Amino acid sequence: MRRREFICLLGGAAATARPLTARAQQAGRIPRVGALWSGPENRSTASNGFDRGLRELGYVEGQNIAIERRYGGWTQERLYATAAELVGLKPDVIVAWSTTVALVAKRATSSIPIVGAIMADPVGDGLVASLARPGGNITGTTFLGPELVAKRLQLLRDVLPHLIRVAALWHPTAYGERTMAGIRHDIEAAARTLGMQLQLVPAASPDDLAGAFSAMTAQRAEAFIVLPSPMMFNQYGRIVKLAAKDRLPSMYQSREAVDLGGLMSYGASIAELARRSAGFVDRILKGARPAELPVEQPTSFELVINLKTARALDLTVSRDLLLVADDVIE
Repeated sequence: MRRREFICLLGGAAATARPLTARAQQAGRIPRVGALWSGPENRSTASNGFDRGLRELGYVEGQNIAIERRYGGWTQERLYATAAELVGLKPDVIVAWSTTVALVAKRATSSIPIVGAIMADPVGDGLVASLARPGGNITGTTFLGPELVAKRLQLLRDVLPHLIRVAALWHPTAYGERTMAGIRHDIEAAARTLGMQLQLVPAASPDDLAGAFSAMTAQRAEAFIVLPSPMMFNQYGRIVKLAAKDRLPSMYQSREAVDLGGLMSYGASIAELARRSAGFVDRILKGARPAELPVEQPTSFELVINLKTARALDLTVSRDLLLVADDVIE
């Protein structure tokens, strides 16, 4: 039962239109967009949201826009190779899905405009000079995931008042070094404040997930939190199944995991951020400069709780928490 619309993004005013690429302005030519992903080919919430955003702006793939999609398969070598391949096609704009991909795309080209879709900390990771004035060839959207790590841990405690041993499932190279160091600092500080014993459990690839859950259960974790990561997002279905098998309550960054059976999530809408990312493509194709297009941030977030999962785990969610939840799956 959805209680309210939860997402409202800071809409940056379009910069003064200037001819960024003559190719995009040639009469009769269909603009070409490159889309670069770090993982394998997959029709995700993000890709569907982006496609919806393009349709709302009047774009029909194959008619008035062409999209070249490339995938990294979770390997850095392949990601660099596919980025170089995409740059070689000379698209009018590249959509780089996540911070990691945007960093690779930035290394591959300093001239082709890049829309960093759903970035973590674009300033901290050196992608833009500032959110208000990016200053280079990159702009886009950020989901503010790292900033919410402590809040998610507190919400997990609200459901499990006596929680002491908590695990944090994380992908150590999900974002830039500065961002990952900040995430680790914040989760460790939050655990100390809440009097919890924190177990950091790394997973560098999907192949590491089974071993990560074995490590959690070996240390008798009572619950776990999944730290922000595109790879983890892609693996939500598998993570939810492993959590159910070990009967571990879980907290996630986005509702997609809760829809699949995870216990709860708190964060911005990935689908909405992806839809908004399409607007950057549209403005750039019409002549706007990435350097002058402010990075958009979410200003509100949704708390989603799966009551069916809570009952399966013999958990009671307080009425107060249910009242502030944006969506409760029953």
